[in-house]
Order: sequence, then structure tokens, then C-alpha cells
Amino acid sequence: MLPGVGPAFAKKLARLGLYTLGDLVFHLPARYEDRTRVRLVREAGVGQPVVVQGEVLAVAVTRRGRPSLFVEMTDSGRRFGLRFFHFSEIQRRHFVPGDQIMAFGELRAGAAGLEMVHPEYRRAAEGSLCEATLTPVYPATAGLNPRALRRVIRAALAGVMPALIDYLPAGSAPPGPPLADALQLLHGPPPGSDLAGARARLAFEELATHHAHLLTLRRGLGRAGAAPCRGSGQLLAAFLQGLPFAPTAAQQKVIAEIRADLARGRPMRRLLQGDVGSGKTLVAAAAALIVIEAGYQAAVMAPTELLARQHLETFSAWFMPLGIEPVGLMRSTARAQARAQIADGRGALVVGTQALFQDSVRFARLGLVVIDEQHRFGVQERQALSAKGQTGRRQAHLLAMSATPIPRTLAQSVYADLDVSILAERPPGRAPVTTTALAEGRRAEVVARVYEACRAGAKAYWVCPLIAEGESDLKAALALHAELAQALRGVTVGLIHGRLKASDKERVMEDFARGATQVLVATTVIEVGVDVPDARLLVIENAERLGLAQLHQLRGRIGRGGLPGHCVLLYKPPLGDLARERIACLRATDDGFLIARRDLELRGTGEIFGARQTGLPGFRVADLLRDEALLPQVAQSAAQLAQGDGACLAGLRRRWLRERHALAQA
Repeated sequence: MLPGVGPAFAKKLARLGLYTLGDLVFHLPARYEDRTRVRLVREAGVGQPVVVQGEVLAVAVTRRGRPSLFVEMTDSGRRFGLRFFHFSEIQRRHFVPGDQIMAFGELRAGAAGLEMVHPEYRRAAEGSLCEATLTPVYPATAGLNPRALRRVIRAALAGVMPALIDYLPAGSAPPGPPLADALQLLHGPPPGSDLAGARARLAFEELATHHAHLLTLRRGLGRAGAAPCRGSGQLLAAFLQGLPFAPTAAQQKVIAEIRADLARGRPMRRLLQGDVGSGKTLVAAAAALIVIEAGYQAAVMAPTELLARQHLETFSAWFMPLGIEPVGLMRSTARAQARAQIADGRGALVVGTQALFQDSVRFARLGLVVIDEQHRFGVQERQALSAKGQTGRRQAHLLAMSATPIPRTLAQSVYADLDVSILAERPPGRAPVTTTALAEGRRAEVVARVYEACRAGAKAYWVCPLIAEGESDLKAALALHAELAQALRGVTVGLIHGRLKASDKERVMEDFARGATQVLVATTVIEVGVDVPDARLLVIENAERLGLAQLHQLRGRIGRGGLPGHCVLLYKPPLGDLARERIACLRATDDGFLIARRDLELRGTGEIFGARQTGLPGFRVADLLRDEALLPQVAQSAAQLAQGDGACLAGLRRRWLRERHALAQA
């Protein structure tokens, strides 16, 4: 234990994931402050943290408004102040007219001119506030004093450096400083230092560790067995022949890849990436039929009951003519009957929500697990469902599907333990969608256009995310529903939100699908999976509040029936830079891969992947886009690590991974 780190302090460090000296050493600064020299106030910019030194002219406690201690200062003729809202009489007596005081803080415009609020300060006679290097500012947590965190990390560096091991194979890292030098530089760089090489050195090691770890898991999985599914293909052929359209070339290619996987007798672990409406469900159906024909069961898990019920309807329409009746397992279904059909094997295809992985659900011969919108499930949920197909060393096949695609080069690194298939082709029946952005002041025009379109037979979604911070989406949606019902006289307006019972959601969607409702006010519950082919209009309130990928997902709800769609993004001006970028990108393209890449650039990979939810890495140093050029060399180094000394990879795992890769076991 480091000096000064007691149980309470250790608890705060644990909230940052910092448990060991190594964790502290690899906890890098988010930014730096320049305390290396004293600046004159007239040279310093407003809003810029600086070290200044001046003579105390006067000390006063002001009583106007909120009481504060104000110390009037001067440095070479330029007056400024130090202001403290939390102070004591002892502190007031620290400041004596004529004394020289050094202070560090951010200069801002105050009532009496430039001032610093609650700066760090010291009498000049007691020593300097200046430091030899830039001062690191670390990611922190509530109640954790930044100076205390700096002190602890400095102590950890001193303790770790003499025994620090560079585990990477010689010559495998890109040109740059050795590991120890890189760490020292990043924790305390001299002014003007170029930190790119040091950051790249650590990012490379983190990426190589992640990649090598996944390669070893993949190799271990290759030694496990799985149900070999080598049927005649009659079921699949009958299914494809019965479709009213021909699968795209991309769908046919992926189906062939999956068929080869399933025939090998080793567990398939394949990720299917495809844009909104690219035809992933059809591919999943083909995979299920291959497994069913071989005598095994297939399970399809969806993140919401609305999507699961829609999948059940789709699979029923496809499979019933083939003599296969899918079983649904959701909150609203007859569970006892469904569980019995699953347990005795009559349920060859099971479609459901998280209800599928409950202990009471037993499969007779589970051969394939399909996880739709895989990023919406936690690691434990995926593991629990996959484990239901495990008998001895034999495991179920896994097909994970995502409508949030990332570029292939990044996917091959992030998903090194999975085979990645991509559907990049627009399937039949997908029409273009034009996108318009309008300030909310033009809402009346939008209402009038929607009214005209609906009177002519159109259907429209009107999506209502949060309108104000702290306001529930339900409250906002209820208010909008009442407003539109009043404004759209003669047009039926429905309402769907996440708190409706499953049966009520189903009824609302059925009314919308058959035309009994023409405008559907919805929260973002419709973001995933809702399919009403003849819905052609979409209005999104407060579009500036939504992420780019989420906006694209919502836009995918229209243009599905062969008729062009139109999307209106209503926003509250003035738009921030980020919101303006998102809206401009959405208007410029409907290519999900381009949109996903731009989303990565705008939001950062950590936010996209969300380690807690997806099991994907929330990298500490690496950034997949910034460090994309390193990935080919990362793959080579990772292959060396995976095949080399296991002790090296074990050391790197302890340094970088901890518990973040349980998903690969699923």
C-alpha cells in the first residue's frame, strides 16, 4: 500500500478501476496545465490557467450577494483579484498588504476586473508554485482531490519503474521511446514536448494485447466441438425459392460462409454487420434452417419485446409453409407451454427476449444462438444463452448481428476472435430517403405538410426524445400526442412508448400497420426493428439531442416498402458544432458504414462500444481511429505474442485487460 492511501482513498481509486500500482502508472493524464513559469497578468489570456505573482494591495470581505473574500493584487502595475467564496478568518489573515503571493488558477472577468476564483496560492517567501514539467490533470471521480491523485501516481511511478517489464517482442513496436521513457514523458512532459510517439507506444501495446488475447481465445475455441450441421440443404432451398425476391449477392455470400462454418464441427463465432434494412434477418433465417435440418434447435434473442414479436411474425410467415412452427418466449406469451415445447424439442426455432436465458428454460438440442442487435446485450446475458447449448466439450454455434457497423479494418481488430461478415448491399424494396433539417420555429409548416400527406393516404412516425434535461420521454410524448391530435383534425394519431404493456404495444403497432392509425407518436422505442413497410414520413423532435448512429437507425424505419421516404429533423437553434456535424452528415449520405465512421470520429470509440454493455474494450490509451495506421503492425505483433511465451501475454493481460474480455468466451 502506498503512503497516504487508506481504505477510504482506496475506495475512491477503485471507482476509477485503479487497484494496483500498475493501474496507477497506466492511468494517463487527460490534459496538462502549464505551471512551469510565472506570467504577467497582461500577457495571460482570459480563461487560461496560469501562475501569477503579485503584491497584496488590500483585503476585504464583500457582502453584496454571496459573501466572498476578495484580495486585491498587482503585478507591475496591472491590478487583479483573488476571490474566495468559502473562507475563514484564519485564511483572511494569511493575506497581508505588501506580501508577495504566487497563485495558480484561471483568470476570468469579474465585477472588479480580472480575478481568479479559489486559486491555489502560496506566499512567495514559502516557495514557488512553479514546477519543472507540465502538470498532469488525471481523469478523476467525485471526492478525489486532484493533487492527492497526482501525489499517489508519482509515488506509484517511483515504485514501479525499477521493475517495469517491456513484454513486447523486440522490434515489434513502432519507432518511438521505450516503455519506461514513454510513461515518464506522459506523466510529466517538459513544455513543448511532442507526446505522439509516447502515446503511440502505449496504444500499440494495449491494442496488441487485446488482439493477442482474442487470438488465444479463438485458438482455444477451435479445439472445442460443436454440432456438425451438414444436411442436404433442402429446407434452405425451399425457403429461398419461396421468397418473392432473390437474395442479394452479399446475402448469398454470407449464407455460404455460414453454411461452411456450421459444417465444420467447430463452434461458429461469426459477427454479421449490416446497415439498417440490409437483410440480416433473412441470413439468420437461413442459418437457423441449416441447423434445424441437421436435427438441432435454433434460438433468436432480440433486445426488446416489440422486436422479438416482430421477428416471431416474420419467421412464422417464412417457416410455417416449411412445416416449422416457431415458438415465442416473451413476457406476454404462455410461458409454461413454450418452455415445454423447447425442452422436448418440438420448438425447433425459438424467438424471444432475455426470457430465453432464464434457468427455467431448457433446450433439448440447442445448436445455434442468434443474437440480434448484439451490442444491446450485456456479457452475462450472452454467456447465459450460449451456455444452454453446451454439452461436455460441445458448444452451440453463435451468430451475432449488429446494425451499427464499423469499418472492416477496425472490425478485424476489435473482433479478432470472430469471423466478420458484412452486408453492404441495399436489398430489393429499399427506396431512398431524403433528409431535411428545420429549426423548430417552422414546426407549423411541418405539421401542415404531414396533415396534407396523411389526408392523401400516407403514414408518418413522429419521434419524441427528451425535450428537456430531467424530463421523462413519456411526459414529452404524451404532451406531443395531445398537441398533434388537436392540430391534425381528421387524422388518427396513435402513441407508443417503452412503458406500455407488451400487448398494448402490439395493438398500437397493428393499428399503425393496417392504417387505422396514420400518425404514430413514439419515443425512441421504435429505433430498433419496427417494420411498417408503407410508412414514408418521419419527423424527429429535438434531433440535436440524438447521436448520429441513433438518428440513422430511426431513419431506417421508413423507405422500406419501395416508396421514397422523407425524414425531417426538427432542432432547437442555435446548433452546437457537434450537432451541426451530425445533421450535415445525415443529410449528405445514407451509407451506414460512412455514418458509423463519422460517428466514431465525433463521439470516440469508447462511447460507441461502451465496454460495460457490449463487452468490447473501453481502451485506456488507444483510439481506433487515431491509431488505425498501427493496426497492421498490431496484428503481426499480436500473432507473435499469441504463439510465443505465455508469460509475456499473461503479464500484458494483467496490465491492460483485467476482466474486460469475458464476451469472447460467449
